[in-house]
Amino acid sequence: MTPRHSSIREGSGHRAAGAGASASGRPRASSRGMLAEAAAELFLEQTYAGTTVDDIARRAGVSRATFFNYFSSKSDLLWLEVDESLAAFPGMLAAANDDVEPMAAVLAAVLRLADGFGPERLPLAVTQVELMGTDAELQASALPRFLAVVRQVSAAIARRSGDDADGLLPRAAATAVVGAAVAAAGAWARAGVGRGPLTPVMREAVEPVCAGYAAALTNR
Repeated sequence: MTPRHSSIREGSGHRAAGAGASASGRPRASSRGMLAEAAAELFLEQTYAGTTVDDIARRAGVSRATFFNYFSSKSDLLWLEVDESLAAFPGMLAAANDDVEPMAAVLAAVLRLADGFGPERLPLAVTQVELMGTDAELQASALPRFLAVVRQVSAAIARRSGDDADGLLPRAAATAVVGAAVAAAGAWARAGVGRGPLTPVMREAVEPVCAGYAAALTNR
């Protein structure tokens, strides 16, 4: 895949200043993108663990305070594309008509989410984890995201099935669906530069889970 920072001159960390640039030479409107590019460069150069927030801000030409205007922690940079897509996921879960079965609605939402990712849209750390030294941090920062999506899926199932969102079946179904989705995303990422679209891989992993829990919800 083509990293986000490929257009920055090696070693400089700076683009030519243009109209509307800040005193640091960075266009104000693109500070978030500049921080992401700077972080990707530094993680590859000196590993995730060896890079500080101050390093990232300095490379991007912004202040430490500006960094925290956009990101709550350094690990958020590893999940930038994922977080941006997940922000729309609750709407995807609610998009199906009211008469659509719970697990069919969940499957449609998950596949729609997967449609937003292609071979070049994947967090850099996922495919270059050994080089960047981020494996432990990825695992730690993935957990709250995993649990948040489980809660969203469980609530969506419960709304359509009439169950409590914390009931056994909605919660178990949601956990299984999100686990299958994570497995699919991981397999897709490990496929390397020759990987195709994410959606077929996601369907292969998630559709059987949804079918199984659809039967469980119907036959109880």
